[in-house]
Amino acid sequence: MSLVVGLMSGTSLDGIDAALVDFSATPFQTRLARWTPYPSDIRSQALALQAAGDNELHRGAVLANQLAVCYAKAVHSILAEAGLAAGQIAAIGCHGQTVRHQPACGYSIQLNNPALLAELSGIPVVADFRSRDIAAGGQGAPLVPAYHAAVFGDRSEHRVIVNIGGIANLTNLHPGLPVSGFDCGPGNMLLDAWIERHDGATYDRDGRWAASGKVLPELLEALLGFPFFSAPPPKSCGRDEFNLAWLEQHLRGGHKPEDVQATLLELSAVSIAKAIARWCGKPQRVLVCGGGGRNLALMGRLRSLLQPAVVDLTDAFGQPADSVEAVAFAWLAWQTLCGRPGNLPEVTGSRHARVLGAIYPR
Repeated sequence: MSLVVGLMSGTSLDGIDAALVDFSATPFQTRLARWTPYPSDIRSQALALQAAGDNELHRGAVLANQLAVCYAKAVHSILAEAGLAAGQIAAIGCHGQTVRHQPACGYSIQLNNPALLAELSGIPVVADFRSRDIAAGGQGAPLVPAYHAAVFGDRSEHRVIVNIGGIANLTNLHPGLPVSGFDCGPGNMLLDAWIERHDGATYDRDGRWAASGKVLPELLEALLGFPFFSAPPPKSCGRDEFNLAWLEQHLRGGHKPEDVQATLLELSAVSIAKAIARWCGKPQRVLVCGGGGRNLALMGRLRSLLQPAVVDLTDAFGQPADSVEAVAFAWLAWQTLCGRPGNLPEVTGSRHARVLGAIYPR
């Protein structure tokens, strides 16, 4: 069997991306990709667990079970659409929902109950991808650069892949040089949190609200002064570093909410552009994936800041921007099943390339 379902639920906490991928041929083919929104209670529970609180071990375990049920429903839905039975699927590659990322302390927690997911789906599950890389001295993230290299690498064109989810990460694909990559800062995370606080919306559609405001130079300078931005790779980050409490430390009062949103969009764009200039050089092409690629205002700023590089969505290369990470975790699961490493030491800082994940039989 060579069919794998990849599941990704990222730091944006918006829902589950599912992709059905066929590895029977080279290049492999994505047959279907679908997105399922989180129920509001799941999202609120996951958001609450981003910070320490009462009885969080119990709440985390209960949420992990609920997430497994949601993941199983997403799998059943995509298989029903494809006309396939569980017995035709080699594995599910499930990233889980990150609630803590502390590689300096030797751990990263992605909530999931892969044993329950295997039981509910009748399909083997590959999960817990980050732990082995961290055990080998790495950051455990980002893991998608190995996949980016396999899919988007070119022998003659210098490319950078920018994945803009809750956090933004880069993959530098320079012909003749080792692949490199790292988290470069907030993508959609702060933008989503700020508009939800002030408008109740879960995201800023097309970046319209940000476009209605003006960038606050002093606030932008203060935010860019955060040490993470100047730290050298390998590095990774999450809600532990970038959250509303962090933002509020820099607010002086009297700012219009839309101006803060405009500044947060500029923060995402500028931190990405600065990271590329400092650590990747001058790529000929920048390919953007993740939900941030659908933010027209953000894409406009990136195109302006990254000139003369051509800035495209990965859609232009046959990989829809919204599903790249789900396909990546199908690919990582396939690597695991084949006994091949899934991490890149040059990216994560691990001592060695390692086979990632744990396999839960059906």
